[in-house]
Amino acid sequence: MAFEARARVLDTEDLSRIIRRIAHEILERSKGSDDLALVGIRTRGVFLARRLGKMIEEIEGKPVAVGALDISLYRDDVATRGASSIGVTEIDLDTNDKKVVVVDDVLYTGRTIRAAMDAIMDFGRPQVIQLAVLVDRGHREVPIRADYVGKNVPTSGNEKVKVSLEEIDGVDMVEIGEER
Repeated sequence: MAFEARARVLDTEDLSRIIRRIAHEILERSKGSDDLALVGIRTRGVFLARRLGKMIEEIEGKPVAVGALDISLYRDDVATRGASSIGVTEIDLDTNDKKVVVVDDVLYTGRTIRAAMDAIMDFGRPQVIQLAVLVDRGHREVPIRADYVGKNVPTSGNEKVKVSLEEIDGVDMVEIGEER
């Protein structure tokens, strides 16, 4: 299936501004970076979490823990979909009593985030789990709400949101369109 873009929603400059804003919002709500950990959901959430971590380090002058989470085995559709492409989870930190911010590119049904919370709880008991997303497109199937949102992009059920990141795709942008 090929993606046919109808509109570009965000470009490189937009993504930079969003990362900076969300980093400041996280620091404001967390009252600094002490006991803060960012956990990106594979694949694009990991790169966004790393960017946020780098920005927070620039602002605070000290590094923040950043991890990567694969939620394949925690999905509620693993029986029907299979988990053939299991990625690596890299959480080399104690999540107990930490302020964990889960980072993902697109929030849609909420099922990925529910699975991520289950996976994180296997690593310890965080003080709080928050959610940062680049794009919130609506259409929730479970009661999940993002704490930090780059951009709300209302979509219909048949539309797709495509996030492209420099680290993977060679360009930073978000497009809306359809699979053909």
